[in-house]
Amino acid sequence: MRTKGNVRAIDELGRIVVPIEFRNELDIKSGDLLRMDIEGEKIVLQKNTPACIFCGAQTALTKHQSKTICINCIREISKIPN
Repeated sequence: MRTKGNVRAIDELGRIVVPIEFRNELDIKSGDLLRMDIEGEKIVLQKNTPACIFCGAQTALTKHQSKTICINCIREISKIPN
């Protein structure tokens, strides 16, 4: 992991500002979604990339009832008998 040496305070609402250098390097724009995970004692932020809820694929995606599913999983699901 690269260290940039930036320290930011959390405000009274729990917010922090992601430095412009980070946003530029990762092509994060206003309105983009960031995923937050806990890894041990670390909070990890990363740009959210839509992926299939079943297999994790990031291409040929569609939405169904607010869930993201890839075409391959749709095909597999459609093979399941009623």
